Amino acid sequence: MLKSLLAAGTAALLSVGAASAADLPRRVAPPPVFTPVPVFTWTGAYFGINAGYAFTEADRVGTVGIGALQANVNNGLRRASVPLAQDGFTAGGQVGYNYQFTPGSGFVIGLEADAAYTDLNRRRTESIFLPAINPNQLTNTYRADLSFLGTVRGRIGYAFDRFLVYGTGGFAYGDVTQTVAFQTNAPVTYFGSRSRIETGYAYGGGVEYALPTDSFLNFFKSNAVTLKAEYIRYDLGSRNLLVASTGAPLSPGVGYFSRFRTEGSLVRAGLNFKFGTF
Repeated sequence: MLKSLLAAGTAALLSVGAASAADLPRRVAPPPVFTPVPVFTWTGAYFGINAGYAFTEADRVGTVGIGALQANVNNGLRRASVPLAQDGFTAGGQVGYNYQFTPGSGFVIGLEADAAYTDLNRRRTESIFLPAINPNQLTNTYRADLSFLGTVRGRIGYAFDRFLVYGTGGFAYGDVTQTVAFQTNAPVTYFGSRSRIETGYAYGGGVEYALPTDSFLNFFKSNAVTLKAEYIRYDLGSRNLLVASTGAPLSPGVGYFSRFRTEGSLVRAGLNFKFGTF
């Protein structure tokens, strides 16, 4: 009888304990943490390198004689117009800053300064022999050189997330050398040369694309690496070069004026490293 009562009591206690455990609140797993993906913006400073192809557009040298020497130009002894096309390699670097009004897609403005070596050096030598007009062998030599070109330009464009289309324009400067030598037989009888920094303007446009931050090209651990392709046209103006007499028996100040124009284009690709806002 006692054993039956103890068994019944134990069963009752176990029943009550199970019921109480069923009433306890259940543990719920915490919700997963959501980390939003940052929206790309072009805002920030950058620096980079560029390389491409340079070529001239106004590729002729015009010459006029002073006073009676114009007859030599009219008769073809000194040519009135000589082609002097130039083209070659260009490479350099740039620094700049962009500001994007709305992250993601939106308008972008910026300022960029660049400087580049330009392999624009052309020399042309012509031999002219017209015995009916002049019994001497004449040699005319022309040289034009733009050794480097720099610009400081504003940029304005529109970004489609990581893809940017832009236009650009501003100040340009370059190291210009121009030389003309007119020879009669061996002696140089007329010579003129100038070398100086010329200034003007440049304009153009391009496209740029931002690679992911973990790109293998991100050597400097920047916020982004961007690739660009652009066209820049420059114009440093035109100048008259005095090709003067080199001495007796010709009178000093007698000679020719040769007119050079320094303008052309760059087509190049670039790589930028962007820092600042993501």
